[in-house]
Amino acid sequence: MRRGTGPMTAARRRQLYREYVGKSLTFVCAATLIGITAAIVVFIAMQGLSTFVVNHIDPWRFLFSTAWQPDLPHEEGGPLVGTLAFTIGSVSVSLLAVLIGGPLSVVAAVFMVEIAPAWGQRLLQPAIEILAGIPSVVYGWIGLSVLVPFLRARLHTLGFSLLAGCLVLAIMIIPTVVSLSADSLRALSRDLKEAAYALGSTRWQTISRVLLPAAGPGILTAIVLGLARAFGEALAVQMVIGNTRSIPTSILSPMTTLTSAITMDMGYTIPGTPWNNALWSMSLLLLLITFGFIILIRLIGRRRAYR
Repeated sequence: MRRGTGPMTAARRRQLYREYVGKSLTFVCAATLIGITAAIVVFIAMQGLSTFVVNHIDPWRFLFSTAWQPDLPHEEGGPLVGTLAFTIGSVSVSLLAVLIGGPLSVVAAVFMVEIAPAWGQRLLQPAIEILAGIPSVVYGWIGLSVLVPFLRARLHTLGFSLLAGCLVLAIMIIPTVVSLSADSLRALSRDLKEAAYALGSTRWQTISRVLLPAAGPGILTAIVLGLARAFGEALAVQMVIGNTRSIPTSILSPMTTLTSAITMDMGYTIPGTPWNNALWSMSLLLLLITFGFIILIRLIGRRRAYR
């Protein structure tokens, strides 16, 4: 008996040791990620709040004014750092991109998982991966070379517009939303589909009334990530929107976004100046709006999951 229990005890100890090491490494990695995220948020917050604490800029005017003259001397009433036009531009181009690309992505994911034959899945999956691997500057260059001249010729406008930006972003977010939506559909239990077919449901009824509601939280998460990708994109959008610092009056109007304004002005500022601090405040605003989108759609997904 002693010879039988000795090796088992040693093996058990080795197993417990491996589990302890695995749990410790997992905890360290998770704590590191949380620490990095918290450090980034704190750093951006400290830099962004300097506009209001050090330069004494009115937060109301910063958020709801369209005047942008950050280099205007204090004696002449400056600096003026109103970001309303940038905020409206970022929100509008991102939401329009999701409204265009989101439904297309969900339909593509449903087709790839539930409808397409095996050869269709083998064809679509690499195509989606190729789209995901294309750099954003390539999307912007194609939009500048093809989309903007097309809009200029067909619609008799400048071409640089909110419409051009949202179309480019819609194509850019499709790989993210398609991949995550397809993963959510594949993760569903096969029993759901079999039960629906057993009750006499058609394929469309099974997809629309069983599979899509069941995969709803995962699809909403995919849309959130697509929205975050669109909201934080700078270069591709900057190349096609015209970068006019004014509120867009129509979908064909040129405009600018928070990310475009930050990338265009950051190289011309000196750290610690009101102009530089205002750009950090815009980064903080960008971060807060992204968090707001995530929390809002998470709440919607949670309420749908409880129904």
